[in-house]
Amino acid sequence: MANCQVNTVTAQNVASEQYPNGLPEPYSDDPTQWIFHGHPKTSTAPLQVAIARLLGYRWPAEMDKEMELSDTAQTWIEKAPALGAHADNDGIVCLPALHGELPAHERLLHLLAAAWGDDWNEGVRNRLLADADCAGKTLEVWLRDKFFEQHCKLFHDRPFIWHIWDGLKDGFAALVNYHKLDRTNLERLIYSYLGDWIRHQERGVRDGVDGAEERLAAAEGLKTRLEAILEGEAPLDIFVRWKSIDQQPIGWEPDINDGVRLNIRPFIEVADVSKKGAGILRAKPNIHWNKDRGKDVPSAPWFHLFKGDRINDHHLTLAEKQAARTVAKGATA
Repeated sequence: MANCQVNTVTAQNVASEQYPNGLPEPYSDDPTQWIFHGHPKTSTAPLQVAIARLLGYRWPAEMDKEMELSDTAQTWIEKAPALGAHADNDGIVCLPALHGELPAHERLLHLLAAAWGDDWNEGVRNRLLADADCAGKTLEVWLRDKFFEQHCKLFHDRPFIWHIWDGLKDGFAALVNYHKLDRTNLERLIYSYLGDWIRHQERGVRDGVDGAEERLAAAEGLKTRLEAILEGEAPLDIFVRWKSIDQQPIGWEPDINDGVRLNIRPFIEVADVSKKGAGILRAKPNIHWNKDRGKDVPSAPWFHLFKGDRINDHHLTLAEKQAARTVAKGATA
């Protein structure tokens, strides 16, 4: 008890010395924090924040008017909406120029220039790249080779911007805002963006363009994989252990509330295009679907099958899920 009292007094003394006028109001430049203001210019990871904004992501502090924040944080939050003009509507930004849109690196450059305003110059760009382990390189190279791996590391292997590609450095690649990737947008990725790329390569093959045949084959392989994810047949299904079988997703109909860990699985489990175990992602996040700690309660939907264990590594066929939905629908009719 005496030690606790001493430690409390010491902490109070330190707080009094460091904050004589009281504790500061909430503020953070760290994009992994709930109270982060959302502006890249004063962020600890400006390029990551800029990409997230480009893909249409906004931080909780920007949307919660009741959140207690410092005046400095509020100032940056007020500046953030001006960057909305550069945000993508569907949350899909292709690295090459496709579908009437500029390539990703040019769009990123425009957003950065808007964020820095009169302070933007080549030196700032070079410093940002150097800080992102891309000294002497371009934004295009950083996006292609470094972004996703750094994104996974920064956000503790729960990436919300996914780098999907066909395995070729000069092939098809797109950044996708997971929060916007519903079935409609996955179809748009496959048939509009990737479809546009495939048509370009088909013309290239007819015209004898060097490398077009290889790019076409890689793109068609990616299309096949994405269509399989869209269909969602096991083992490319999403299994949510806290939901009964009639509530499980059929095909690509993810529930964002179930989390990145479960919903990203088909994109990793599908046949690799390049890096082993990464599926169609540019890098492999450190994600597993092992048994979770603890035991489920008897009322849990999978308690009897898994004997109370919290099993995540399980698959269900489309037929099984559809049959369960039909039964459930009949029971409530």
